[in-house]
Amino acid sequence: MLKIMIAVDGSDVSIEAVRYGIKLLHSGLNAHFVIAHVQKEATLLELATTDSDLIANASIEAGMDLVASAQELLKAAGASYEVEISLGEEANTLIDIAESTECDQIIIGATGSGGLRSILIGSVSREVARHSRLPVTIVKMPEENEAADEENDAGGD
Repeated sequence: MLKIMIAVDGSDVSIEAVRYGIKLLHSGLNAHFVIAHVQKEATLLELATTDSDLIANASIEAGMDLVASAQELLKAAGASYEVEISLGEEANTLIDIAESTECDQIIIGATGSGGLRSILIGSVSREVARHSRLPVTIVKMPEENEAADEENDAGGD
């Protein structure tokens, strides 16, 4: 059985990555998924003014809320999965999660569609792909959603 980490941040494209994992499962792949989410660590100012355990617990709770829709999709698909929530810098921490949970592959969403937008968006997925020793599949939004996003970016309705 393959063990596949899917990075989830609550965005539509990360949910699309979960759907891609489910599609693999339905095509006959025998897999167990690790749903991974990374919250940024508290700043020095936050740590100086608030109890660090309170901040960490709030971050973990927020992470659990952000992965809830991914869990619902996997449950509905009858998929085997576990959830890993960590604090840290996104790309390196995602790679650490994949390695510590002994995953065989990583699936991550990216939103860039070309040109300047592609350079500015998707840096976490690019960093994961660049630095991970594991195979990385980068999932983009379906083209019809991208076209609507581009129209909205241009001021269209």
